[in-house]
Order: sequence, then C-alpha cells, then structure tokens
Amino acid sequence: MSLISKCGRIVIGRSALCCLQKFGQTKSQARWTSGLNEKHRRKDSNDSIRKSVFISQSTDVFTNLALEDWLYRNFDFTNHHVLLLWRNDPCVVIGRHQNPWLECNVRDTEKHGIALVRRNSGGGTVYHDNGNLNLSFFTPKERYNRRYNLDIITRALYREWGLKAAVNEREDIVVEGRYKVSFDVSGTAAKLGRPNAYHHCTLLVAANKTLLSLILQRHEADILQTNATTSTRSPIKNLTEVYPDIRMDNLVNAIGWEYLRTKSLALEDGGYDHIQNQKGFQLINPSEDWFPGIDKLKDEFRSWEWTYGRTPKFTVTRALDVPAQNGNLYRLNLSLEIQNGIVEEIRMSLPAGLASADFNQDANVITNLRGMRYDCDVMDNIIAAIGCKTIPASISENAKKTNMVATQ
Repeated sequence: MSLISKCGRIVIGRSALCCLQKFGQTKSQARWTSGLNEKHRRKDSNDSIRKSVFISQSTDVFTNLALEDWLYRNFDFTNHHVLLLWRNDPCVVIGRHQNPWLECNVRDTEKHGIALVRRNSGGGTVYHDNGNLNLSFFTPKERYNRRYNLDIITRALYREWGLKAAVNEREDIVVEGRYKVSFDVSGTAAKLGRPNAYHHCTLLVAANKTLLSLILQRHEADILQTNATTSTRSPIKNLTEVYPDIRMDNLVNAIGWEYLRTKSLALEDGGYDHIQNQKGFQLINPSEDWFPGIDKLKDEFRSWEWTYGRTPKFTVTRALDVPAQNGNLYRLNLSLEIQNGIVEEIRMSLPAGLASADFNQDANVITNLRGMRYDCDVMDNIIAAIGCKTIPASISENAKKTNMVATQ
C-alpha cells in the first residue's frame, strides 16, 4: 500500500515546509515565542501534538548530520514531533568522544573512498551504507523516550512482516536471540539539550557486511592509550537475512506508518483516525535555501579540526628492534603523544644496556614531525628515519569477525 493511501497525504518539494513556521525565524524568536506560550504548552495531550515523518533526499553523510543538527538547534518540537529517516553512501561515523584511529582502519577508509565523520552525539562507531536505514526521533527534552522509539520499530516489523524482534537489556533491537539488527549510534542514544532532544539509531537492512568488517578492524601494530570512549563489538545480522522479502522502500513506509499511528505520549495504537490528524510524510531537501545556515554546519562536519582535531588526547606506542654495533638487537618503545590531533611529543624508551648512567632511559626524539597533524604515516616516517624494525603485533584477534560490528 502506498504512503498516500495509508497516510492520507504526502508533501513533496518546498511545500513540505509550509506548515513549519519556525524555519523562517531566528532561534531567539522561536524561544521568545516558546516562553510567551509556556503556560498554554504545559498541558500536554496526545491530541494537541502532531507528528511528521521527514525523509531526507540526500545520501551524503555530512549533509544529513548537518540536517539533524539544524533541526536539533532550531526547530520547535513542543507541539510537533518529528521522525527523520535518512540513508548514506558508505561511511564510518564515530562518536563525539572517540578516537578514529582506535575505532576503524583509517587507511582502508581512504583507500576505498569511504567518508569518516564525527557526529555530535556520544557513543560508539557505526558503518553506514545504502543498506542501512537511519532514524532520528525528535522531541522536547522532557519527552525523550528511547524505549518508545525502539518499540515503534519492532511493532512495525511485526505488523508488516510478522517478524518478531525484541529490545534487549542494552536496548538494542535483536532477532534470533543474539544477532543484533539495530545498533544505536549514540551510547546514550540521544543528544539532550535545552529545549530539544533526539534519539537516533541505525537499522541494518542489507548492509555490506564484508566492507563493514574490513573498515571497522584496525590492522596497525601501534598500541593506543587513551581515555576516549571505546566501542563494544556485537554480532550482527541484516534484516534481509531473516526475511528476504524486506525492501527499503517498504521498510520506510512501515516504520513511518507505525510512527504516525502511534499516540505521541504513550505506546498506544491510534489507528487510521489518528493518522488523519498528523502532518504525514514530507520529502526534505537539506539545502541552504530550505535551512539557512546548514552549509556552515556541513562544512564543520567535513573539517579536519572536527573529525580529527576533536580527538581526546592519546599516546601511540610501537615496539621496535634496534641493531647495536655488537650485532645484538635491542627492544625499545617509540611513543608519540597526540593532543587535538597534533604530534606534541616523540619519545623513545631506551634499553638499559644502551642508556648511560647520566641519562634517563626515556629520550626525546628530535624531529621536524613534532607539531604536525597525526596520521597513519607519521610513525612509519620516524621509524624509517632512525632505521629500526617494527615488531609485528598479533592479528589473531581479528580473525573471523565478518559478523561483528563496533557499537555501544
């Protein structure tokens, strides 16, 4: 059944914004209006809140994250809740407080032309492609309800295909017991602020699991020490592996339909009559014309300073073999201290047999690489300059992880 026949309306093009009067207002104007009507808005009811399903027409991750952030910053959700549905071309999305070099194979992302981006919310790292459906649930902060959102997804799967999915103790959506088909893109599954909040998650439909496994594995020999948030790996499965007839357009229809028919403040089915009072499905063009200021947000998400420069301080250490004049090999550690993505210190831990009594075993390495942006090649360049040999790290832990994904 089509979106139109199920929901009564679908708005395409610029007219999708005709009912959103706040788009033309500044943030201060919107908040002033909100404060003026606060007494009237305290009386929440399912009947006074309308819902929309926004469907982004972009598959660019920087654009979609900018759209999500724009709505979070500028939109008034007091009487208008929104579900944003969006898909991305292949990319890796890390949490706000994560280290990209710890979470994924940065070299392979560059090799395969896969975008790497840091989002605004916390939590673990995820892989996106056109086989994933991303969902962002927007409400005022006081109405944030993660379980309500996840239950809408599971109810949609059951209503449309009879597929039984459950929400586990970690509040992940799982099928067949342990296989996770949905994983949250935020550790807290939310961005909470004043006055708005959102919870977002990614639903695996027909994702490229081979590429996912390759990109989310690190192959470097370096040991990283950091306080950055680290991802937890979980077994995954695509929905199409469980129910081959599921297609993306049908899934968008089913979840959007379930969202619109469910009452706003309780997990209750309002049926067709309830849907007739909602704002329906709206195709969104995330452009500067529609969302003034979105290009600036997009540029911030694309910037090196945001993706890499916001990485919490970390130390990279690699074990090396150094040949001595007597023919013996000495083991030492080469360490780089990285702050805001910049190489601040380069130190070498000398073996006791090579350090004299007058010198500390930890020696600073003099090099013009200090002060440069860190990347995967910096350590290799230093090792090549001092003529040492890298000791290979064990890669046994990386075996047979095709069905694993980093998440939190």
